[in-house]
Amino acid sequence: MSTFTSNGTILTYEEHGTGEPFVLLHGLTGNRHMFEEEVKIFKKYFRTIVLDARGHGDSEKPSSYTLDDHVADVLRLLDHLKIEETHLLGVSMGSYIAQGVAIASPERVKKLMLVATKSQGKTSSMEALFEKHADDLEGLDFSEKVLKVSPYIFHDLGAVGKWSYKAGQQTPSLTPKEVSVANEALEGFDFSEDLYRITAETLVISGVHDGLNPPDVGRETARLIPNATFVEFNQSGHAPNVEQPLLFLDFILEFVDQK
Repeated sequence: MSTFTSNGTILTYEEHGTGEPFVLLHGLTGNRHMFEEEVKIFKKYFRTIVLDARGHGDSEKPSSYTLDDHVADVLRLLDHLKIEETHLLGVSMGSYIAQGVAIASPERVKKLMLVATKSQGKTSSMEALFEKHADDLEGLDFSEKVLKVSPYIFHDLGAVGKWSYKAGQQTPSLTPKEVSVANEALEGFDFSEDLYRITAETLVISGVHDGLNPPDVGRETARLIPNATFVEFNQSGHAPNVEQPLLFLDFILEFVDQK
């Protein structure tokens, strides 16, 4: 585990393997351990870097921050590691951050992979889902709400449960206040009018059963990126990398290996 400072906030990251840089960005309330299975494979071929976003994992947790802060953190990480160009993969919130990076500094992204993504949102996808089912969730805390709406989010609940439990065992859960701050950082973002700036070849992966970021919003994101391919996984919800891991790895490795 290593750290660097981004605009006064200490952030945690890990590096594994050698070769071309490949940065992985996790989802809302997640952490770098969410990618442990992917890292086992990617580190054989790439210099694989996993970051705990600010407010998450072992990184510091400011009282407020924005999606722009997340984007700047990734660019500062690349500067810190003296990386001029990288492959960049983001899942859910990580995919929004990845879009921001590829828009702000298109020359620094070689291949872009957006998983369970969207290009805009008035709130975080989770908050939007909570609002949709507000009557059923009244009186529940965040963890209880997530559990209650999980059937709307994922297809393979067993696989996702094991995955999230394992990652959670390695990094303490966020407090209710930290979860609230993390959600607020995603309020009102909209990259839809700037996606044309992305120059990297892009792969967008959605799960057919994803109730957070349905395939339609993934497909629209891909449509707005000049050189993008859209793929639907028919046995996945919001976590294609977990629900169909072998298929996911095949797609990612083949995509990144293309010249």
